[in-house]
Amino acid sequence: MHARRWWGVAVSGWLAVGWGTLPLAAATTVGETAPEFSLPNAEGRAQVLSAQRGKYVVLEWVNPECPFVRKHYGSGNMQALQRRFTADGVVWWSINSSAPGKQGHLTPKTAGAFLAHQQAAPTALLLDPDGRVGQLYGAKTTPHMFIINPEGRLIYAGAIDDRASADPADIEGATNYVAQALEEARAGRPVSASRTKPYGCSVKY
Repeated sequence: MHARRWWGVAVSGWLAVGWGTLPLAAATTVGETAPEFSLPNAEGRAQVLSAQRGKYVVLEWVNPECPFVRKHYGSGNMQALQRRFTADGVVWWSINSSAPGKQGHLTPKTAGAFLAHQQAAPTALLLDPDGRVGQLYGAKTTPHMFIINPEGRLIYAGAIDDRASADPADIEGATNYVAQALEEARAGRPVSASRTKPYGCSVKY
């Protein structure tokens, strides 16, 4: 079966329960101070948002079993973004808010295995099993991306790019909203697309 057709079949089953039409409403507001939180990483060490003041912070909601997430990890796209921006001093936190017993739930052990298997390069993978931080930020999908500036204000919320599909072939030529926002903000320019409609599987709270 051709790759594009395979992804289409796979996603058709996921759309009914995982994506559909998603509202733009979120618990956070672009331009306002990002809500404070603390979550453990895969090694059990607490990571506190306010301790990152002075740096750009990317929040990436992740579910390793979601085909939209697999699109970006299986192709290496997400890892390339992580490496590119963390090398420039950006803090990149992947966050797993899948509840215990729900699809994509990660424990410290399985989180470490996921990072190793994917050769992922976030600053840390944070575990949010009760969904508290996901709900605080209004995370709807995996992936759902947020960017916080060095002053602690939310400057981007939405999709990773403008190709709302699970087909890796669609990455080439897509506008990557996360890279675009970081490049603009770090150059002192306004973020041209500060809020977009997220796409992916629903977060499994």
